[in-house]
Amino acid sequence: MKVDAHITATGLSAVSEFARDREKSGYDGLWSTETAHDPFLPLLPVAEHTSRIEVGTAIAVAFARNPMSMAYTAHDLQTYTRGRFLLGLGSQVKPHIERRFAMPWSRPARRMREYVQAMRAIWAAWDTGERLNFRGDFYSHTLMTPFFSPEPSPWGPPQVRLAAVGDQMTEVAGEVCDGLLPHPFTTERYLRERTLPTLRRGLERSGRAPADITISLSGLVVSGRTEEEMAAATRAAREQIAFYGSTPSYLPVLELHGWGELGTELNRLSRSGDEDRWHRMGDLVDDQVLHTFAVVAEPDRIGPAVLARFGDMIDRFSFYAPYEHDPSLWQPAVEALRNGS
Repeated sequence: MKVDAHITATGLSAVSEFARDREKSGYDGLWSTETAHDPFLPLLPVAEHTSRIEVGTAIAVAFARNPMSMAYTAHDLQTYTRGRFLLGLGSQVKPHIERRFAMPWSRPARRMREYVQAMRAIWAAWDTGERLNFRGDFYSHTLMTPFFSPEPSPWGPPQVRLAAVGDQMTEVAGEVCDGLLPHPFTTERYLRERTLPTLRRGLERSGRAPADITISLSGLVVSGRTEEEMAAATRAAREQIAFYGSTPSYLPVLELHGWGELGTELNRLSRSGDEDRWHRMGDLVDDQVLHTFAVVAEPDRIGPAVLARFGDMIDRFSFYAPYEHDPSLWQPAVEALRNGS
């Protein structure tokens, strides 16, 4: 299993040092996110100061850009990284697309399928000289002259990974993408009973097999070297689970486990305006819920525990730890996961 990390450093020198350290520590990939910063810019110093580690976005907001502008950025990064770039896309939600990015929103799963297909047509025009003639319901790209065509990529087009929560978007990942990025608010059972069967339907639609797609999970983990560290990590994880559980879009995960009422109550509290609501919501996440959503173990047991829970389903894993911790905490797990033991 490959092991990835998320870029948490800011500033060119800090990102460069972060990347060198993670490559030396044995990580296979580094992901940037699109939250308060551009998702692509940190990847340039990572690529410059590493030689082996893959770099990717988890995620870049697709609908904040058109397929052509995304295709240019991804093509350049694939070239600059010498084939180490992984393009992770996500749809975001309607209010952000319309009110934050001032971009159109409609039928997100269908739009995403066409978005990826459009990018592939653009890359084919650049890499093979094929005439660009993509015409869809949401996007049309029919003009490409030599002056605006970059040199073909010696490493081929970037791999496209798609973040998916619902069934329709998961099917799209199986149909047109190279990888799936499940949301961290998932469980072993949900992956096994809902996500993988849905992904297979998409694969079958495009005539592909499960081996043709990569599943990369950012999994919630709780660990610490002392009782105090473990207690702080546990508290943070409970509140993070409560935050995600309050979102109606993620209710199916709770419902599968018979915890639909918990989701309803978390949603009610999140809208209550109570200043202490996030703490109170965390109190509702009992040990059974905690251990279902998070891998809870001492540092030297995290790796084997992740393998036991997800080893037969996923190809890449990154540690989702929403609390202060020393990054070296995961070193035993990195080695265990990469060795498969």
